[in-house]
Amino acid sequence: MATAPQLPTTRPRWARSPFYFNSASHLLRIGREKATTLQELLEAIRTCPESSIFQHTFQTLAEHHFIREGFSNDFSHWAFASCNEVELAERLAAIDVREFTSIATLRERLIHIIDSYLQKNPRAATRVAMEPFYLMASDLVVVPTPYVARNLEEFADGLRKVSIHAIYYHFIDARLRLKLNTNEFSIWLENELDLAQAADLEAERSLPVGTILRRRTFCPCMSAATARVFPIKTAQIMNVPFASSF
Repeated sequence: MATAPQLPTTRPRWARSPFYFNSASHLLRIGREKATTLQELLEAIRTCPESSIFQHTFQTLAEHHFIREGFSNDFSHWAFASCNEVELAERLAAIDVREFTSIATLRERLIHIIDSYLQKNPRAATRVAMEPFYLMASDLVVVPTPYVARNLEEFADGLRKVSIHAIYYHFIDARLRLKLNTNEFSIWLENELDLAQAADLEAERSLPVGTILRRRTFCPCMSAATARVFPIKTAQIMNVPFASSF
């Protein structure tokens, strides 16, 4: 009696060290700086603590990830909604926080954009805004999750289950915490699983950050590369739906 041929099985590639998914919460506090004009905002940005710059740029991105259009940071939104300075708002909104691994450099970019604009539009500097801008700051509190990845399948499963806050913590926030030009997902895939092509998540630079966080689109090249190593469906890594609150 003929027997059905046995299909070859692919054994998972085990990581040298596991990936621990963490999430994070931010404790918000109001700072001392306040701006009623663009000139006052410029001075506030020059002197405020780095935690305030972080709150109104990086952290705003996480809080407003669901917004598909509009302004990507609080400074650009205020320039548009309260100061009616559309051109300045667009310049500030064009800042991509993924380019920065330090708040100091980001602060310099903000100062340069606002100062250059006010030099060309001096009347805008002292025009009183419709609403004041209160600078705030946030303190990071890391929250462990129960999800750990030891191979690619567990990593994809973790991406399915963790919250937007965990994705943000490892994909965006890591750039500042660890002074990275990449992200913790890419580092783990390359260093622990030897998946250099799959780790090239920087291909996502063509997508808005909000899209990445909403859809968890960790690039087609990742799923194409990993399909040869591990039989995972593309949907397991791309367009992963939200699940837990971690």
